[in-house]
Amino acid sequence: MLTPEQVAATRQANLDLLFGLSNKIVEGVEKLAELNIQITRATLRDTFDGAQKMLSVKEPQECLALQDSLAAPTAEKMQAYGRQLFDIALATQAEFAKAAKTQCEAYGRQVQSAVDEVAKNAPAGSEAAVAALDSAIKAANTLVESVQKTSQQAVEVARSNLDIAAAEATKNTKRAIESVSPAAKR
Repeated sequence: MLTPEQVAATRQANLDLLFGLSNKIVEGVEKLAELNIQITRATLRDTFDGAQKMLSVKEPQECLALQDSLAAPTAEKMQAYGRQLFDIALATQAEFAKAAKTQCEAYGRQVQSAVDEVAKNAPAGSEAAVAALDSAIKAANTLVESVQKTSQQAVEVARSNLDIAAAEATKNTKRAIESVSPAAKR
């Protein structure tokens, strides 16, 4: 049985955890808002600069060349935004994973402590049952560690795939611009 002090401590720990995770969510939203403000400012600046340049164009070929020159940087900025967005989401998820790991470890220690206490007070002949329970706890801990490692590997693969896709998209954009530019000059 839990004592009133243990119940109070558990409630306080859960409240602290909830408050900490809530702060991490707010930090993630704040970073996302900052990123969106930066992107909005940059887009407005780039749009104004592009419009200014378009006003000075006198020939249709110049217009096409100007559009071509703006396409690659725009695509690269979109890819950079995607990477930054992914990093914000990943950092927030990492905080949740860290909290989950800490909670799981604490719960495991509590269960192990309870099993140890039961083992001390167990009647003769129950050693096999206590050993089986202890083995099950160790197996559960191993499973949790395996799941955590697998999820970390999945995040790393996703990041790598995002980088590969961004690099490929940049190449494709440059190839498309290069193939359009000669056709526009004809």
